[in-house]
Amino acid sequence: MKKGSTGCGVVLDGGVYTTATTGNNVEITEIFLNGEKVSGDTSKSVIESMTELPVKVESISDIPIGSGFGASGAGALGTAYALNHALSMKYTSMQLNDIAHVAEVKNGSGLGDVAGQAHGGILVRKTPGAPSIALTDQIPTREREVCCVVLGKLSTGSVLGNKDMVKNINAAGKEAMKKLLEKPTASNFMLCSREFTMKTGLAGDKVMEIIETAEASGVIASQAMLGNAVFSIPSVTCAQELVDLFSEFGEVHRFRIRTGSIRIV
Repeated sequence: MKKGSTGCGVVLDGGVYTTATTGNNVEITEIFLNGEKVSGDTSKSVIESMTELPVKVESISDIPIGSGFGASGAGALGTAYALNHALSMKYTSMQLNDIAHVAEVKNGSGLGDVAGQAHGGILVRKTPGAPSIALTDQIPTREREVCCVVLGKLSTGSVLGNKDMVKNINAAGKEAMKKLLEKPTASNFMLCSREFTMKTGLAGDKVMEIIETAEASGVIASQAMLGNAVFSIPSVTCAQELVDLFSEFGEVHRFRIRTGSIRIV
């Protein structure tokens, strides 16, 4: 409950849609993602903390998997909310958020995504921990467009398990947070995020090339953490130009900032 990360991130209107099924037809717990059976360790941890019954979880993602978009956190939240609904359980939203966060920490799949996804918008996590105990704030924003280009996958666990890498992240993050809180705006968030990317050394050559190419066109871009992807929050006038630029490097995804939070549909 006390583990987590401080930082700031943007919540997207793309996400993971999850259905939980229980009953006589479900004999073992299975997790499916986009129609394929997966290990789904984080979602399984959610299930184990809520019920002893076997559960079939089916998730459809319209965000990239394993590329720094928080898909595991979204899946964990979806599993918690869907299971609570399916079994008519009596958990509150905050309790479900905490369950998803603990599952992420236990499985090394994330440290702060759940807190952000539970609130929406551009969330500032001032202290680490589960959503019920972390001190958070938000940068006021309208639902602006977010453009992303995905280059491939990067394991969150492989980064979090590297002590030297974590040391660099913590040092760069502390400095970036200080600068962000001095001027909490979306534009300054992008500047601090790019500076954080540079100082952590997490960005590969291709990520750096995209960031530098965008900057040459007058647009601030940064690396999605922790992922092999680049994102930017462009102005309305330069959004298409940025998409054209990004498309030279890989598949481009266009989202908007989601200022709401979790939905039951």
